[in-house]
Order: sequence, then C-alpha cells, then structure tokens
Amino acid sequence: MKPYINKAEGGKVFNWIDRKTAASTTEQPKPAEQRSEYKTQCLRVSSALSDYTRQAADYQREVADRLITLPVKENPCTMADKVFKKTSGSNQLTLYLGKRDYVDHVDVVEPVEGVLKIDPSELGDRKVWIQLACAFRYGRDDLDVIGLSFRKDIWIQHIQLYPDAGHKPTLTEMHDTLLKKAGEQGHAFTFNIPTNLPCSVTLQPGPDDKGKACGVDFEVKAYLAKSADDPDEKVDKKDTCRLVIRKIQFAPDNTGSGQKAELCKSFMMSDKPVLLEASLDKEIYYHGDPIPVTVKIKNETNKVVKKIKVTVDQTTDVVLYSADKYTKNVLCEEFGETVEANSNFEKTLPITPLLANNKEKRGLALDGRLKDEDTNLASTTIIRGGMDKEVLGILVSYKIKVNLMVSGGGDVTVELPLTLMHPKPKDSTGQMLYSSSFPQHFHSETEEEKSHSSPLSKDGISDNARSTSQHSKHITIT
Repeated sequence: MKPYINKAEGGKVFNWIDRKTAASTTEQPKPAEQRSEYKTQCLRVSSALSDYTRQAADYQREVADRLITLPVKENPCTMADKVFKKTSGSNQLTLYLGKRDYVDHVDVVEPVEGVLKIDPSELGDRKVWIQLACAFRYGRDDLDVIGLSFRKDIWIQHIQLYPDAGHKPTLTEMHDTLLKKAGEQGHAFTFNIPTNLPCSVTLQPGPDDKGKACGVDFEVKAYLAKSADDPDEKVDKKDTCRLVIRKIQFAPDNTGSGQKAELCKSFMMSDKPVLLEASLDKEIYYHGDPIPVTVKIKNETNKVVKKIKVTVDQTTDVVLYSADKYTKNVLCEEFGETVEANSNFEKTLPITPLLANNKEKRGLALDGRLKDEDTNLASTTIIRGGMDKEVLGILVSYKIKVNLMVSGGGDVTVELPLTLMHPKPKDSTGQMLYSSSFPQHFHSETEEEKSHSSPLSKDGISDNARSTSQHSKHITIT
C-alpha cells in the first residue's frame, strides 16, 4: 500500500492506511458552527468600531472646547514659541531661554532674559552663578595643553542667583512663560548686552579642520562654585550647563540711495578716453537677493571692450589681537558684452553672492553659527559714530568691482561699497517684530577708517569688582 500524505494535517505521512481511512481521520467543521463563529467575530468588530467612534467624537468635542477657551496672544513676538533648555550632568541646574537670537539695533541691544531651575539639596558651601560671556576664539582647543590660550573673553558678567544676592529683574512676559516651565525652583535673570560688543561671527573652517571654529560668540553659562571667577577653583563639568546665543543685526527700515562710482581712463595711441560708471539702486541688500549693478560705458577710443567682469570681495578685519586683514572673493562673473569703438553701452547686470558657492574657502566670515544650523555670509558690520572699533573683534565689509577688459591690453576698474544684511522678520500680520529703529546716520567701516586702527591696551579687574555678587569685566588683548 502506497504512503499517503494528507496536506490538511500539515503533511503527515500515513503508511498503513488507505486513502478513505486517511480522509475520515480529518475532522471537518460543520457549516452551522462556521456561520456562528463568523457572526460572533463580526459583532465584536462592530462593537469595537462603535466604541472608537464614540471616543473620537468625545475627543473632538474636548479639543473644540479647549480652542474656544484659549487666550489670544496680543503680541506674539514677546511670547516664547519655543523654549531652549539645557540641564547639567548632575541634574541640579536647568537653564531655560526663550530664544537664541538677540537683535542689536546699534543704539540698544535686546536683553537676555532667562530662568535657571536650581535644586539646592546638595550644594553644600557652593553658590549658583549665571554668566554671559562674549569671547573671541582664534585657535584650537588641543593646543591649550602647551599653555597657550586661544580663547579670550572680550566681556563677561556674573550674577549670583543662589543664595539670593539681590538680583531682582523686572519680570516680563518671557520670564513668566519660562517660570511656568521651570516650576517653583525657577530663578529669573536678565543680562543687558553693551552696544559696543561685536556681533556673532564665525570664520569658516577648512575641509580638514577639526574642533570649534574661530570667531566671536556669546554664551550663557550656569555653574556651581564658591566664587564667580576664582582661577584656582576647579568647576566640575557635571556642575555646569550652557547655551550659545547669537547677537545679530537687521537692516534699518529707512535707507538711502545706492552708491555710484565712475572712472575716466585714457589709453596709449588713443586721443579720447573710456568712461565707466557703475551704480546700485539702493544702499542695503538682503542675503540671497539678486543685486542689480547698472553699468554705463562711453567708449570714445578706437579700442574694443571685449567683456565685463563683476566680482564681490569680502574683507575681514580682525582688530582684536592683531592687525590681521584679508580679502576673500565670494563672487566672480564674466559677461560677454562687447562695446565697439566710439559707441555707448548701458545695461543692468544681476549678481547674487551666496555661501553655497563658497563652501570650501577657509577663513570666510559667516554669521554666527549655532550647532547643527546652517548660516550665510557674514553681514556687514554696522557701527555707531565714535565707537571703539577695536572692541568689535571682527569687522566685515564688502565691495563690488566692475572691470572692463579692453583689447590691446589695459583694464578699467571701479569699486562700489556693498552692505549685506538680513531684513527684519515679520509676524503673521505683516508687522515688524522689532520696533526699535536704527539711527538715521549709520555707516559701515570704510577703508580710510580701517587704516587708523590702533592696538588695544590691557584692562585689569579690580578686587572690589571680584567681590561683588553681580559684576562685569572687560578684557582687551594686545
């Protein structure tokens, strides 16, 4: 008798029974039982769907009730739409900030308002300090082991928050929002940034550079220590928490007309000259926007202008520790426009300098970069009249060059100063979020002003200033 494999029984092999016997061993469910079980399953699914529909309707009504009772924010720019939080390794300190960008309006800077949550259970004889520091980094951390410091504090201010030493800032809406996040152990603080400090600037590292980039940065730091800045006291890393912030400038509301430059140049073997005029239609341009350069040429010679080249150069002047000034080209475009002998030419040539086209250039000045955030070319440094430019650390300026390449040798070149900045952000109603305006008379640094820079002198810190619970110091470097 041949073996029989019954597929219904999972492939079992029946060696000593015939096919009829094997078929009879498989119990087949009765049709009535199948219909009853199927009906029971349908009832269970229907009941579950009804419960889900009822719960969804209740949730929608609850959400609708909440939306109706939500208060309307009259001034959305004063509320912390996003809270930045950093906790120390020991979990004793938690730092809260409502934002990380603070606007410099040239005559006033937005205050840094925050809250520090303190767990005083294991402080011992240590105090809780909060500090805001503006520092200049011009080296690598790994070289500090040989005794060379590559980070210098331009300005620093300490505040003792616990035990209470009298720091009672006027509570703002931002403070109230952060105090609700921190709870009963929250302590409010406010820093007022001086107007003569530099804006955040980062020097772009090279492809093979490692570590933190050079530049000017601002940092809010909370820590546990017996004194604010005793060099002999070692502060454990787990007892600190810090957040990097940026000091930025926006373009003023009212700006003047654009710059214009012209040059008349004569050539050998030609009685008459070439007249070149280049102009901009406004004073300030925004990052990423096209810049229309109007070029007018009056060629009265017997030579031909073969093409027009337009370049944008960024000049970075590091005035804090040395007379280090260098220029990087951020745009170079050639236009194949020819101007025949004894003819005129006029055309607007659009250009757009972008960081995306200069990613590999080491030392290029960028707007201060926060961790894991992209940035752009550094904004033009705007300074008040009479301001000590050496304290600004890094000064950034731009210029446009328009160059005519003339047949038979010889070029004609004019230069235009360029101001690149960010526009003031707007809220959902189209209103400016920052109402403070720039002074009517502002200027960026000119080449003539740069040439009169003088080295800085060292400024120590008095013992009286060190002994106070809230004090600031200003260090300058030769």
